[in-house]
Amino acid sequence: MSPAYPPFIWHNGAIKPWAEATVHVMAHALHYGSSVFEGIRCYDTPSGPAIFRLTDHMKRLRLSAKVYDIAMPYTVEQLKAASREVIRANGLRNAYLRPIAFRGLGGFGLGADCPTEVAVAAWEWGPYLGAGVLETGIDACVSSWQRPAPNTIPTGAKAGGNYLSGQLIAREARRLGFGEGIALTVDGLLSEGAGENLFLVLDGRLHTPPVRAGILPGITRDTLITLARSDGIEVIECGLPRETLYFADEVFLCGTAAEITPVRAVDGRPVGEGRPGPLTRRLQALFFGLFDGRSEDRWGWLEPA
Repeated sequence: MSPAYPPFIWHNGAIKPWAEATVHVMAHALHYGSSVFEGIRCYDTPSGPAIFRLTDHMKRLRLSAKVYDIAMPYTVEQLKAASREVIRANGLRNAYLRPIAFRGLGGFGLGADCPTEVAVAAWEWGPYLGAGVLETGIDACVSSWQRPAPNTIPTGAKAGGNYLSGQLIAREARRLGFGEGIALTVDGLLSEGAGENLFLVLDGRLHTPPVRAGILPGITRDTLITLARSDGIEVIECGLPRETLYFADEVFLCGTAAEITPVRAVDGRPVGEGRPGPLTRRLQALFFGLFDGRSEDRWGWLEPA
């Protein structure tokens, strides 16, 4: 079944019909992965549609472009305006946004000079890992693929080419019948999911791999650390061996697309009681409460659409 595409997209400075946002097959990004992007959600809050941490996402987009020396022709404010424009053009209240900047058609070598193209798409997208998983959780596996070593691929940049690693992890997990894969670092410690950050609950404390573990320092990850600490939950960022997954009382994955997805089993071993645990549920309530009014947005994360 083909997905239902929205009618409009913002592309190179203007709203245009979705089908007209085309790219040449010889564009640099198609061959070499030279793109940077973001995933952002807009929620229909009691005060109207609001984009979650829009400024932070667009700042990271520009920083990712800086790492890869991709010239960015638009400011943060212009990118924010484009996001609002495409939401309104498509008549959306709940939406997933995908800003992307990439090297277009130019020279043919790895270091060739190429113009930068920029687009912002917006569409309705439910839970990333499937219907009902936010409530029931998923079964995950530890992947045979490891995340890149430090100073190889800069995992702190959200670049298209980085996600080839995630594709290997995700497709292996699906092939083996799991909902998602969890990768290790080159030294065998826990890193992250195929496209999500990883949290574990051990004796009531929240643990997550550190930035040096080959992870993308996710904006949702930062949100949950902030919410947890503000609610009196101790958060520990540290290296974690694989077996910690089997010791954990609770495990969950998080990201803009995945939101907070509980993990009920890893490698066929149940996590805790084999269902989402109380601390996971508490964090879900704090997080989703930002969008339905149960939690106060003390940080100014919600920006009107």
